[in-house]
Amino acid sequence: MSKIKSVRAREILASGGKPTIEAYVELESGAKGKASVPYGSSAGVHEATVLTDDDENRYNGKGMLKAVSNVNDKISNELIGLNAEEQRVIDEKMIEMDATENKANLGGNAILSVSLAVAKASANENNLPLYKYIRQVYNLNISDYYLPNPMMVVIEGGKHAHQSTDLQEYIISPFGFNSARENIRMGEEIYIALKKHLKSLDLNTNVGNEGAFAPSGLNNNEKPLQLILESIKKAGYTPGKDVGISMDAAASEYFENGKYILSIEGKELSSEELIEYYLPWFDKYPIVTVEDMLHEDDWENWPKFTSKINVPHITDDLTVTNTTRLQRAIDEKAGDAILIKLNQIGSLTETVDCCMLARKNGWMTVPSHRGGGEVNDTSMIDLAVAVNSGFVKVGPTRGERVCKYNRLMEIEDELGEKANVMGADYAKVK
Repeated sequence: MSKIKSVRAREILASGGKPTIEAYVELESGAKGKASVPYGSSAGVHEATVLTDDDENRYNGKGMLKAVSNVNDKISNELIGLNAEEQRVIDEKMIEMDATENKANLGGNAILSVSLAVAKASANENNLPLYKYIRQVYNLNISDYYLPNPMMVVIEGGKHAHQSTDLQEYIISPFGFNSARENIRMGEEIYIALKKHLKSLDLNTNVGNEGAFAPSGLNNNEKPLQLILESIKKAGYTPGKDVGISMDAAASEYFENGKYILSIEGKELSSEELIEYYLPWFDKYPIVTVEDMLHEDDWENWPKFTSKINVPHITDDLTVTNTTRLQRAIDEKAGDAILIKLNQIGSLTETVDCCMLARKNGWMTVPSHRGGGEVNDTSMIDLAVAVNSGFVKVGPTRGERVCKYNRLMEIEDELGEKANVMGADYAKVK
């Protein structure tokens, strides 16, 4: 049980060329840990603060030197000498130092970078992969390992792609093989088939933030579902049996003055009208999950929509990996699955607590990448494996995305015969 010897951070680049923060922790034993933090371009208002410099002379005000300074000059002084295996104590100490509800003083980005770096250093000291260490350090009462299915964003719009759809993400969710590696292969083959299909229709194959296609010129928000369904078949797979379709509407992004503005269709809808707008799609397509189909504070209508569908309704902006908001969603039956983003809440401990609260109540967890500034850190995959998540949501291309899938395949190889796969039972909490 080695003590923390040093804590430091630096400014690095995330996808999109904007800066973020990376932290390094060294223990007295010589074990080291390094972690970097993503951020979202489509971020909920209830998320932990991404502390930036607001200096317009550097990165248009998006620099991370304040967050770096908070690690090097404040957090470091408080953590040196602490037992690295006291992860909960360490995280709670940083949260107490910040003393705000949304980590506005130190920055959720600063706190999370250190939180993950400490965990990685201690995992290395214990000669354990991070997913096994997370189970150990938090005494998680989970026995078997069930690897998550891939959830690949293949068409994107909203804030992630200009001049595309109002809805933010159209997703393929492969689950037909009893192998994470083979489900990933299936998804990539469908992605390639979709690219060929788009070209055959004279639609562009430019990509958005997540490496998904962002074809311009679509005249309605249903068209991507049709294109994906056709591409699944062209790739040689059976919709609904081998692979399903998922959606993340990110409806908060097109909510304005009490109405949902579907600009490419020239529609302004109430919550009730939007629900009726969505419902026919469930009869026409093999939809297996949906996410954020309503505004992040439309609490009255989330339960109404959830009760009308028979697939997991994933909460993201509604719950922001926050146990208080998740408990309210559970109590009000606003959903039955939760998207998990480490940087939404800002520490490993709070993220694990959120996952375990979801599990306790039968909710599926879905760790996710960020659309705006993603990094090469793969902690989200180890977290997903540690808590037996149903899916992991990650784009199908670009290095900062595919490194997550490479990590998942690596873990499958490590576990060997002990590696179960969620498969078609993804909605069941194991």
